[in-house]
Amino acid sequence: MNKNKLVAVWKNTLKEKIFIKELIITIIFFVLISGIFTSFLTYNETRTGFTLHDPILQLLFPVELTVIIFILIYASVFTALIILLYNPSRLLFTLQVYSLVLIIRMLLMYLMPLNPPEGLLPLQDPFVELFGTGETLSRDLFFSGHVATLFMLFLVFDKKIYKSFFLASTILVGTALLFQHVHYTIDVITAPFFVYASYKIVFNFKQKLKLACCKQS
Repeated sequence: MNKNKLVAVWKNTLKEKIFIKELIITIIFFVLISGIFTSFLTYNETRTGFTLHDPILQLLFPVELTVIIFILIYASVFTALIILLYNPSRLLFTLQVYSLVLIIRMLLMYLMPLNPPEGLLPLQDPFVELFGTGETLSRDLFFSGHVATLFMLFLVFDKKIYKSFFLASTILVGTALLFQHVHYTIDVITAPFFVYASYKIVFNFKQKLKLACCKQS
């Protein structure tokens, strides 16, 4: 990591008053939503839902792939974070999209509580457990947050090499989650669609806001 370049990028960006306002609002909103989401996950674990009939899972014998799953997830997230630190505007945009994804996930999990799939092998997420209650989550289902996060990274980057890496991670993690019976098939398949919708909503909102600011100036 080139520290001098990183400092220079943020120095120049922080000269823009509009960016500073957006930065403050985004961070406050992201922290607030993340806190609410963590509390919701704890509450969601106490709910009784319903079990889906999943013919695809029935064909897959449960396999323990936790280590592979988290190597892929955290390698992708840390790689993305390092790259995004050099692009403050895109970093903010990513946090904004992710915040909306969390809101949509909360809403859908609340409206459609699900019981864990049959044959589930618990996925012990060190990050979630560190910032949550320490318990292993099993009802954090519709839709898959891990697949959603990786597909979001695929969307926010432009370079082909990055997009290829994050898309491959999305597919591999989604497949591994199914083999471990952590999610229903519908949780994995629908995640990219909800993320794409979130991406477009935030993108279009920022474009309209930008046009409004230009007209005022």
